Order: sequence, then structure tokens, then C-alpha cells
Amino acid sequence: MKSIRTIIGLTMLMFFFGCSGCEPARKAKPKIYTLEVTAYCACGKCCGWKRNWYGAPVYSYGPNKGKHKVVGLTASGVKAKKGTIAADTSIFPFGTVMYIEGYGYGTVEDRGGAIKGEKIDLFFPRHSEALRWGRKKMQVSVWFPDKNK
Repeated sequence: MKSIRTIIGLTMLMFFFGCSGCEPARKAKPKIYTLEVTAYCACGKCCGWKRNWYGAPVYSYGPNKGKHKVVGLTASGVKAKKGTIAADTSIFPFGTVMYIEGYGYGTVEDRGGAIKGEKIDLFFPRHSEALRWGRKKMQVSVWFPDKNK
């Protein structure tokens, strides 16, 4: 009986906290930016990794070339998922919430080597979806994280 109550309690917690999403506070006013919006997935082609001679993922290029790569982990340390956005964190810091027409809400949790300035990269679970998105110049609603937290 105790285990059933525990399961119900955990399920309720997951429902309430898991469904909170990344939408900003209702009263917050967004800043509107015109950004170049591209897409990526966790594959080696999008994220610059390959498998070494014994099958482990390693960086393909750059200062970490040949070193172990954790696939699917963002620069902020969370697992990439639908709603993950890569951005230039000197402009859009981690935790910045964005609304992109045709994609929905997302949160800046990653960086990218080619993502400098007013560009963002949207995460998709499959490479084909990222390719389908393509490259678009569009208006994006941006809510910056609260500096008081």
C-alpha cells in the first residue's frame, strides 16, 4: 500500500513539474529580435563528432579532436530535447526563453561553434527534421532570465 502511495505521489509531482514547460510568466513582455534560425540534432554531422576505432564517440575537430564526446549533452549540462536552443550566450544567456513561430517555446541551453551573434539553432530529435527546418530569417520573441534569481 505504501508503494502505491509513493508511485501516485511521484506521478503527481512529475505531472505538475513536468508540465510546467518553458513558457515565460504571463505578465512578462518579450523583446522581439530578427534572428537567423537554423536547426540541429544530436548526430555527428550536426554536432561535430564521429566514432573512433573501437566505436566510442569522439570530437571530429577543434581543440578537443579525438577526445571523448558525450552525445546529446548540452553546454549547460542537460540532455538535448525538443525545445533546446543553441545560441551565443554572450547575447542570450542560458535560461533565456524564446518563442519561434512553427517550433514553439524553447530555452537556451546550448552553444554552437557556428552560432555567433544573432543566430540560434533549434534542436530536433531527427536529422531529417532538422534538414526540413532549413535556414530562416524570422522574428523571435525573447524573454531573458530574471537576474534576481
